[in-house]
Amino acid sequence: MNRNSLFLLCAVIAVGIAAFYASNSAGVKQDIDASASPQGAAIVVVNVPDVLSATAKMGKQAYDAKCASCHGNNAEGQDGIAPPLIHKIYEPSHHGDEAFQRAAKLGVRSHHWPFGDMPPVEGLTRADVGAVVAYIREVQRENGIN
Repeated sequence: MNRNSLFLLCAVIAVGIAAFYASNSAGVKQDIDASASPQGAAIVVVNVPDVLSATAKMGKQAYDAKCASCHGNNAEGQDGIAPPLIHKIYEPSHHGDEAFQRAAKLGVRSHHWPFGDMPPVEGLTRADVGAVVAYIREVQRENGIN
């Protein structure tokens, strides 16, 4: 393979990778310039479904009461406070529903984001967290995160 062919191959691969990442961000602002946002500003733009299931409606109520103060309205995250849950990192294949159960019950050590550790959430039952997860999953699907 000559030098020009190798260069062309690398360019095609780079364009393919860029296209892959662009297509996987469907509706969700993934690249954040933290220096441009004031603390507490929404991290991602979230599209909310027009209709939620009954379980997701209950989950939204629990989310608003126990999670929104850190993770923001509709799980959009808050700059300098907590990450968005409507983000590819939290898709079901990477953070399954049980990961949310453990996070609420036990807290989480910081590992994907620079926000610090998440403490346990008091006052939520396993069923409450299940409803919150249903809400998050429905909003994720609305934003192209499956």
